Amino acid sequence: MKVGIPKEIKNNENRVGMTPAGVAELVRRGHEVSVQHGAGDGSGFSDDDYVRAGAHILPAIEDVYRECDMIVKVKEPIAPEYGLVRPGQLLFTYFHFACERELTEAMMKSGAVCLAYETVQLPDGRLPLLQPMSEVAGRMAALNGAYYLQKTKGGKGKLISGVPGVSPARVLVLGGGVVGEAAALMAAGLGADVTIADISLSRLRQLDIETPANVHTLYSSEHNIRKMLPTVDIVIGSVLVPGDKTPHLITREMLRLMEPGTVLVDVAIDQGGCFETSRPTTHSDPVFIEEGIVHYCVANIPGAVPNTSTLALTNATLRYALALADKGWRQACKDDPALAKGLNIVEGQVVFKAVADVFHLPCA
Repeated sequence: MKVGIPKEIKNNENRVGMTPAGVAELVRRGHEVSVQHGAGDGSGFSDDDYVRAGAHILPAIEDVYRECDMIVKVKEPIAPEYGLVRPGQLLFTYFHFACERELTEAMMKSGAVCLAYETVQLPDGRLPLLQPMSEVAGRMAALNGAYYLQKTKGGKGKLISGVPGVSPARVLVLGGGVVGEAAALMAAGLGADVTIADISLSRLRQLDIETPANVHTLYSSEHNIRKMLPTVDIVIGSVLVPGDKTPHLITREMLRLMEPGTVLVDVAIDQGGCFETSRPTTHSDPVFIEEGIVHYCVANIPGAVPNTSTLALTNATLRYALALADKGWRQACKDDPALAKGLNIVEGQVVFKAVADVFHLPCA
């Protein structure tokens, strides 16, 4: 199969769809891999690294889309790419369709096969291709929350760890999944007083056993969240409904319960966001203030650490990319029900129920 790796063109997205090591494995199995010139530069991988792995270097993104049967990316195609996607072409990347009607309609119109990393799901409910970026995003959420807590950045002027004789910052993490646990552990490691809220009692019991003494658990309800908000310094939103739009756990009215300078970090912004007042931001313009509350809503948080993120992502995606290239998407999905759950749009039809429901479309 001809596999293409284009350069990401989303704002400040420096990750790349596959490392040279991943390319070498595809080539070893007899596949032809084409990489756009400079695609790996932001992650620390040169064109020469890819050539040594056996890839061909193509000069432009148009060449990659035109010549390749499967496109391996990191982020969803954006408007300049819509016209490049061909009928029957397989796109293997993060899509997050549920909060992007324009993207959904464009991919339906393209006739392509869209297999989304974020909805590949194992029988035990784990999301193996979302997990590595969730781990990165959770850790980064705590770091960014601590950074924007500085007075010069619009925050309260608190040091997250405190110092002897001065209490540490209080951090509330909404959602006890992979992102939430990573955020809680990072914030706790920085010395914060952390509370992690979830609706699953079994998950809260597990977190209570596995996390340090400065991490506390709380059943997630509107009453409990409202009670916490006047006392917290950072809120990290990490709730996820696979493939669906994220519910708003904090409304605009609830912002007024918080002290000015409190920092909200919305890791779920790719899926619509945990906070009613959230809107996507970028690494070049990451924050805005609503009702005196700092909002950090960058839609590709792991893009700030692209070397780590690309290595972690390829570690997770490679086995699935190899199956798709070796067998074709139809057979690979028949053989692996977890991979089949990644199918969101197939040749003009939405096949993932949550996406169809959000936009009131038929689900094939």
